[in-house]
Amino acid sequence: MQRRLAIIGMAALSLMAAQTSCGQKRTSPPANAQCELGGGKTITVDYSSPRADGRKIYGGLVPYGEVWRAGANKATTFVTTADLKVGGKDVPAGNYTLFAIPTADKWTLIISKKTGEWGIPYPGADSDFVRVDMKASKTPSMVENFTIAFDKSGSGCTMRLDWETTRASVEIAAK
Repeated sequence: MQRRLAIIGMAALSLMAAQTSCGQKRTSPPANAQCELGGGKTITVDYSSPRADGRKIYGGLVPYGEVWRAGANKATTFVTTADLKVGGKDVPAGNYTLFAIPTADKWTLIISKKTGEWGIPYPGADSDFVRVDMKASKTPSMVENFTIAFDKSGSGCTMRLDWETTRASVEIAAK
């Protein structure tokens, strides 16, 4: 009888643990943004989207003047099937990792040659392919979920990073 109760108890605990882990909300779920450049050429960004959850983001959780992984969890990937001009600088077709250095009035986007790593630590400036200036502005309203998105424009797109009340953006065009 005790053995039967022990087995039933273990099964109940296992079931409760499974339900708890399945019901948990992922705080930084995977997300994706894509820009269609025409002629089958694309830019694809894969990232994890953290939540503000009442925290002070820029100048707090994400310090000003320090390299940030531009998302959470795994490194944010930037894959282009076309040669590009990113913020006026040449970026050939290929796979890259994105990092950013936020400040209150201007950001720097880092396109790193090193790929396949976790989001931190930053591999170092010797792995940078290029650094470009990004425009910083205010969002129209509070943005709870960190978001990378593209707005189509001419022969390219404007890539924007929105979170809290900040938008950082850079122009990207097919070469």
